[in-house]
Amino acid sequence: MNVYEKPAAEPRLTSLSHGGGCGCKIAPGVLTEILQRQGGLPVPPQLLVGIETADDAAVYRLNDQQALIATTDFFMPIVDDPYDFGRIAATNAISDVYAMGGTPILALAIVGMPVNVLSTATIGRILEGGQSVCQAAGIPIAGGHTIDSVEPIYGLVALGLVHPDRVRRNADARPGDRLVLGKPLGVGVLSAAFKKEQLDAAGYARMIATTTRLNTPGPALAALPGVHALTDVTGFGLAGHALEMARGAGCQVALDWSRVPVLPGVRDWIAQGCVTGASGRNWQGYGAEVASDLPPAEQALLSDPQTSGGLLVACAPEAVAEVLALFRAQGFDAAADIGEVQPWAAGPRLTVRA
Repeated sequence: MNVYEKPAAEPRLTSLSHGGGCGCKIAPGVLTEILQRQGGLPVPPQLLVGIETADDAAVYRLNDQQALIATTDFFMPIVDDPYDFGRIAATNAISDVYAMGGTPILALAIVGMPVNVLSTATIGRILEGGQSVCQAAGIPIAGGHTIDSVEPIYGLVALGLVHPDRVRRNADARPGDRLVLGKPLGVGVLSAAFKKEQLDAAGYARMIATTTRLNTPGPALAALPGVHALTDVTGFGLAGHALEMARGAGCQVALDWSRVPVLPGVRDWIAQGCVTGASGRNWQGYGAEVASDLPPAEQALLSDPQTSGGLLVACAPEAVAEVLALFRAQGFDAAADIGEVQPWAAGPRLTVRA
């Protein structure tokens, strides 16, 4: 069912886009091929994090006490309610600052809208949704850019600050680390059910609640000595972002699948065929690097694209209790210890233990 009642003269937002949320991402295999052709640009010593490990944001040292985090994220609608779309897109963009261990300081809006199809009132509600999230994060939207486009697009450039010693890259996991996931999986499945007009009000509420929850534990996690690496789980799914962590660190990641949190009802929707096309494209891009005997339904969840997903933390075993307590103190009750980082010599980078 659709919770948002659209104006009679306007189409559903999701009907205007070929994909929604982080499911819009270019497939990982295609992206790798594109990026292999890039290079040759100067890399100043102040650039602490660039494109080399597919991290969540760029980080540039300003001085001994401050480094600037810079990131951008935008996509087409994952829901029909314009206010909710704006909230989800803004939360997702700001997450990359938190995933580097930083504190956001300001944002710029990225807006592309089919102005001959959508009313100014609808477009305004999308922007208001984004503004509400920035207000919750304590930052202004200080500018941006708008274009007339065929599909609705909204997102942010997000900037933040972090102490250079507290930058937490995705590539700094160590053998022996435990992995903690901050949010449950299943957003892509729920979005597929929504697009088919099958999602009930309870499922929609769960989807909105998780996709609009800011990953605010990031800076506090980065301040813990036992936390070595951070990333957030978004369009490439848990498997894809765990693989990025493993590749960057030169390690292997092992997941205990039974410990991975999943949103209520998600497996029922998978059984009804509610799986995104992005899940299959993800698996096609990196499945050869995964050792798993999961059945197809669980494999689809492993590669399910997460719009505004949770933080994935690599930490020393003795820090797990403190990491989980920090998550739960900020309302992330589903946070769980889901696996470990292991040495790697050859073979699959990711092992999933049923």
